[in-house]
Amino acid sequence: MEAKALLFDVFGTVVDWRSSVAAECAAVLPSTVDSHAFADSWRSLYQPAMQQVRSGAREFTRLDVLHLESLRTVLSEFEVQLPEPAIADLNLAWHRLTPWPDSVEGIVRLKSTYIVAPLSNGNISLLLDMAKNAGIPWDAILGAEPVRAYKPAPEAYLRTADVLGLQPEQCMLVAAHNSDLAAARECGFQTSFVCRPREHGQGQTIDLSAESEWSYSVTSIIELAVALGC
Repeated sequence: MEAKALLFDVFGTVVDWRSSVAAECAAVLPSTVDSHAFADSWRSLYQPAMQQVRSGAREFTRLDVLHLESLRTVLSEFEVQLPEPAIADLNLAWHRLTPWPDSVEGIVRLKSTYIVAPLSNGNISLLLDMAKNAGIPWDAILGAEPVRAYKPAPEAYLRTADVLGLQPEQCMLVAAHNSDLAAARECGFQTSFVCRPREHGQGQTIDLSAESEWSYSVTSIIELAVALGC
Protein backbone atom coordinates (compact mmCIF):
# COMPACT_ATOMS: atom_id res chain seq x y z
CA MET A 1 0.00 0.00 0.00
CA GLU A 2 1.30 3.44 -0.88
CA ALA A 3 2.36 5.54 2.09
CA LYS A 4 0.34 8.67 2.70
CA ALA A 5 2.05 9.92 5.85
CA LEU A 6 5.72 10.10 6.76
CA LEU A 7 5.96 10.16 10.54
CA PHE A 8 9.28 11.15 12.03
CA ASP A 9 11.15 10.23 15.13
CA VAL A 10 12.52 13.60 16.22
CA PHE A 11 15.29 13.35 18.84
CA GLY A 12 18.37 12.26 16.92
CA THR A 13 16.60 11.82 13.58
CA VAL A 14 15.41 15.35 12.82
CA VAL A 15 17.36 17.31 15.44
CA ASP A 16 20.84 17.11 16.95
CA TRP A 17 19.83 16.89 20.60
CA ARG A 18 23.31 16.23 22.02
CA SER A 19 25.12 19.25 20.61
CA SER A 20 22.13 21.49 21.27
CA VAL A 21 21.67 20.46 24.90
CA ALA A 22 25.41 20.51 25.59
CA ALA A 23 25.65 24.08 24.28
CA GLU A 24 22.85 25.22 26.57
CA CYS A 25 24.41 23.39 29.51
CA ALA A 26 27.78 25.03 28.85
CA ALA A 27 26.13 28.44 29.05
CA VAL A 28 24.80 27.97 32.59
CA LEU A 29 26.87 25.26 34.30
CA PRO A 30 30.24 25.86 35.99
CA SER A 31 33.19 25.69 33.58
CA THR A 32 34.48 22.65 35.46
CA VAL A 33 31.51 20.59 34.26
CA ASP A 34 31.86 18.71 30.96
CA SER A 35 28.71 19.89 29.19
CA HIS A 36 28.60 16.91 26.82
CA ALA A 37 28.96 14.46 29.70
CA PHE A 38 26.17 16.30 31.49
CA ALA A 39 23.95 16.11 28.40
CA ASP A 40 24.69 12.39 28.03
CA SER A 41 23.83 11.74 31.67
CA TRP A 42 20.59 13.65 31.31
CA ARG A 43 19.67 11.69 28.20
CA SER A 44 20.56 8.38 29.87
CA LEU A 45 17.56 8.86 32.17
CA TYR A 46 15.15 9.30 29.24
CA GLN A 47 14.23 5.66 28.66
CA PRO A 48 14.11 4.66 32.36
CA ALA A 49 11.74 7.55 33.07
CA MET A 50 9.39 6.57 30.24
CA GLN A 51 9.56 2.91 31.22
CA GLN A 52 7.85 3.79 34.48
CA VAL A 53 4.89 4.96 32.38
CA ARG A 54 5.06 2.10 29.87
CA SER A 55 5.10 -0.48 32.65
CA GLY A 56 2.05 0.99 34.33
CA ALA A 57 4.00 1.87 37.47
CA ARG A 58 3.18 5.52 36.83
CA GLU A 59 0.32 7.37 35.18
CA PHE A 60 1.03 9.01 31.86
CA THR A 61 3.31 11.98 32.50
CA ARG A 62 4.41 14.39 29.80
CA LEU A 63 8.04 14.41 28.76
CA ASP A 64 8.70 17.95 30.02
CA VAL A 65 7.96 16.74 33.55
CA LEU A 66 10.13 13.65 33.14
CA HIS A 67 12.95 15.77 31.74
CA LEU A 68 12.76 18.15 34.68
CA GLU A 69 12.90 15.33 37.20
CA SER A 70 15.88 13.84 35.38
CA LEU A 71 17.60 17.24 35.26
CA ARG A 72 17.34 17.60 39.01
CA THR A 73 18.86 14.14 39.42
CA VAL A 74 21.80 14.95 37.14
CA LEU A 75 22.42 18.31 38.79
CA SER A 76 22.68 16.45 42.09
CA GLU A 77 25.03 13.85 40.60
CA PHE A 78 27.31 16.58 39.25
CA GLU A 79 27.00 18.52 42.53
CA VAL A 80 25.73 21.62 40.78
CA GLN A 81 23.28 24.08 42.29
CA LEU A 82 21.26 26.45 40.12
CA PRO A 83 18.45 28.86 40.99
CA GLU A 84 14.98 27.57 40.16
CA PRO A 85 14.43 29.93 37.20
CA ALA A 86 17.69 28.72 35.66
CA ILE A 87 16.67 25.08 36.13
CA ALA A 88 13.29 25.71 34.50
CA ASP A 89 14.90 27.48 31.56
CA LEU A 90 17.56 24.81 31.08
CA ASN A 91 14.82 22.19 30.95
CA LEU A 92 13.43 24.07 27.96
CA ALA A 93 16.65 23.34 26.07
CA TRP A 94 14.75 20.39 24.60
CA HIS A 95 12.30 22.89 23.07
CA ARG A 96 15.17 24.66 21.25
CA LEU A 97 17.04 21.82 19.57
CA THR A 98 18.86 22.50 16.31
CA PRO A 99 17.92 20.42 13.24
CA TRP A 100 20.47 18.44 11.27
CA PRO A 101 21.51 20.39 8.13
CA ASP A 102 19.36 18.28 5.80
CA SER A 103 16.24 18.04 7.95
CA VAL A 104 14.24 21.13 7.07
CA GLU A 105 14.90 20.99 3.32
CA GLY A 106 14.14 17.29 3.24
CA ILE A 107 10.87 17.65 5.13
CA VAL A 108 9.82 20.59 2.96
CA ARG A 109 10.33 18.44 -0.13
CA LEU A 110 8.45 15.47 1.33
CA LYS A 111 5.60 17.74 2.43
CA SER A 112 4.85 18.45 -1.23
CA THR A 113 3.53 14.90 -1.61
CA TYR A 114 3.04 13.38 1.85
CA ILE A 115 1.59 14.25 5.22
CA VAL A 116 4.59 15.00 7.44
CA ALA A 117 4.36 14.94 11.21
CA PRO A 118 6.37 13.90 14.25
CA LEU A 119 5.82 10.52 15.86
CA SER A 120 7.81 11.41 18.92
CA ASN A 121 7.86 10.87 22.65
CA GLY A 122 7.91 14.63 23.02
CA ASN A 123 4.90 16.52 24.32
CA ILE A 124 3.00 18.89 22.04
CA SER A 125 4.32 22.18 23.47
CA LEU A 126 7.89 20.87 23.21
CA LEU A 127 7.47 19.83 19.58
CA LEU A 128 5.59 23.01 18.70
CA ASP A 129 8.29 25.25 20.16
CA MET A 130 10.97 23.18 18.44
CA ALA A 131 9.21 23.45 15.08
CA LYS A 132 8.81 27.22 15.41
CA ASN A 133 12.42 27.66 16.48
CA ALA A 134 13.90 25.41 13.80
CA GLY A 135 11.49 26.14 10.96
CA ILE A 136 10.25 22.56 10.67
CA PRO A 137 7.05 22.68 8.54
CA TRP A 138 5.00 19.89 10.07
CA ASP A 139 1.44 19.38 8.81
CA ALA A 140 0.41 18.43 12.33
CA ILE A 141 2.04 18.44 15.75
CA LEU A 142 1.62 14.96 17.16
CA GLY A 143 3.39 13.44 20.11
CA ALA A 144 2.95 11.18 23.08
CA GLU A 145 0.13 13.21 24.64
CA PRO A 146 -2.62 12.55 22.07
CA VAL A 147 -1.99 8.80 22.16
CA ARG A 148 -1.06 8.61 25.86
CA ALA A 149 1.75 6.19 25.12
CA TYR A 150 5.52 6.21 24.73
CA LYS A 151 7.38 4.40 21.98
CA PRO A 152 8.09 1.57 21.49
CA ALA A 153 4.69 0.62 22.93
CA PRO A 154 2.47 -0.45 20.00
CA GLU A 155 -0.18 2.07 21.02
CA ALA A 156 2.19 4.92 20.20
CA TYR A 157 2.27 3.89 16.54
CA LEU A 158 -1.24 2.51 16.09
CA ARG A 159 -3.04 5.37 17.80
CA THR A 160 -1.05 7.91 15.80
CA ALA A 161 -2.17 6.28 12.56
CA ASP A 162 -5.73 6.28 13.84
CA VAL A 163 -5.56 9.97 14.77
CA LEU A 164 -4.69 10.66 11.12
CA GLY A 165 -7.48 8.42 9.87
CA LEU A 166 -4.99 6.09 8.22
CA GLN A 167 -4.24 2.40 8.25
CA PRO A 168 -0.82 1.50 9.70
CA GLU A 169 0.27 0.34 6.23
CA GLN A 170 -0.33 3.88 4.93
CA CYS A 171 2.22 5.27 7.39
CA MET A 172 6.00 5.24 7.19
CA LEU A 173 8.17 5.81 10.24
CA VAL A 174 11.37 7.71 9.49
CA ALA A 175 13.94 7.15 12.23
CA ALA A 176 17.63 6.89 12.98
CA HIS A 177 17.06 4.06 15.45
CA ASN A 178 16.71 0.44 14.37
CA SER A 179 14.75 -0.51 17.47
CA ASP A 180 12.14 2.20 16.81
CA LEU A 181 11.75 1.01 13.22
CA ALA A 182 11.42 -2.60 14.34
CA ALA A 183 8.59 -1.70 16.71
CA ALA A 184 6.84 0.32 13.99
CA ARG A 185 7.15 -2.51 11.47
CA GLU A 186 5.59 -4.92 13.96
CA CYS A 187 2.58 -2.59 13.89
CA GLY A 188 2.38 -2.69 10.09
CA PHE A 189 4.21 0.56 9.30
CA GLN A 190 6.51 1.05 6.38
CA THR A 191 9.98 2.10 7.50
CA SER A 192 12.90 4.31 6.55
CA PHE A 193 16.27 4.30 8.32
CA VAL A 194 18.18 7.60 8.29
CA CYS A 195 21.78 7.14 9.37
CA ARG A 196 22.90 9.66 12.00
CA PRO A 197 26.37 8.42 13.00
CA ARG A 198 27.11 11.43 15.21
CA GLU A 199 23.91 11.52 17.28
CA HIS A 200 25.86 10.35 20.35
CA GLY A 201 29.13 12.01 19.39
CA GLN A 202 32.26 10.67 17.72
CA GLY A 203 32.31 7.52 19.85
CA GLN A 204 28.86 6.34 18.79
CA THR A 205 28.59 2.56 18.63
CA ILE A 206 24.89 1.98 17.90
CA ASP A 207 22.66 2.63 14.88
CA LEU A 208 25.64 3.17 12.60
CA SER A 209 23.89 1.29 9.80
CA ALA A 210 20.60 -0.34 8.90
CA GLU A 211 20.26 -3.60 10.80
CA SER A 212 17.33 -4.96 8.80
CA GLU A 213 15.79 -4.66 5.35
CA TRP A 214 13.80 -1.51 5.98
CA SER A 215 11.62 -0.07 3.21
CA TYR A 216 14.33 2.57 2.66
CA SER A 217 17.79 3.16 4.07
CA VAL A 218 19.33 6.60 3.48
CA THR A 219 21.98 8.95 4.81
CA SER A 220 19.78 12.04 4.92
CA ILE A 221 16.17 13.16 4.74
CA ILE A 222 16.97 14.86 1.43
CA GLU A 223 18.10 11.49 0.08
CA LEU A 224 14.80 10.00 1.21
CA ALA A 225 12.92 12.77 -0.60
CA VAL A 226 14.84 11.99 -3.79
CA ALA A 227 14.12 8.27 -3.40
CA LEU A 228 10.41 9.05 -3.06
CA GLY A 229 10.40 11.35 -6.07
CA CYS A 230 10.01 14.61 -4.14
